[in-house]
Amino acid sequence: MALMFVETPSLKRAVSLINNLAPAKFPLLIQRVLQKLHLTNERSFTEDEEEKLQAVFEVDGRDLKLVLETITFFLQQAAYHLCKPSVLGQQLQNVGLSEEKTSVVTKAWQASAQAVVERLRGTSFYPKQLDDVNWRLNLQMAQASKSRMKQPNAMFEFDISSGSKSVEKVQMEFTHEELYDFYQQLETIQGQLDALSG
Repeated sequence: MALMFVETPSLKRAVSLINNLAPAKFPLLIQRVLQKLHLTNERSFTEDEEEKLQAVFEVDGRDLKLVLETITFFLQQAAYHLCKPSVLGQQLQNVGLSEEKTSVVTKAWQASAQAVVERLRGTSFYPKQLDDVNWRLNLQMAQASKSRMKQPNAMFEFDISSGSKSVEKVQMEFTHEELYDFYQQLETIQGQLDALSG
């Protein structure tokens, strides 16, 4: 497998900080990050909890933030690549994580990977999603300034939901040319999606 983690100065610093964390509380830290990994708009720890962690691990706020972001990144990459624990362990050791910390992370990953991946699959990274589309065709036969005309148009109503399940209705009207241009854009998007998944 190719390298999942590229050694940057920030990553090296984070790994050094992680290696120096007190081993007694480290498994609990990993478990909490795994539990909250699928929540994109929520931090793993509250501000009060982070202050306690700073005292327990003897790090300042900036270093704790770097540690939490790095651990989250490691676990997100493991989920994205559907990593086996042994592969994750090798990747972590490649960037300098100690055997002790690597062992804790891989054991936690082995126990939680399936549940984490399932929760991530059910999570949307976008705040709004298209739920339904209604449409109708209209034919405009006259206008105040023109008595004889035939102008077809399509009316769309998109039902868009947010995370709170409230539905917003967005209405759009397209002429024949506008609808054709929109269709061409959708075809381009579909082609790019097919290329990514193929």
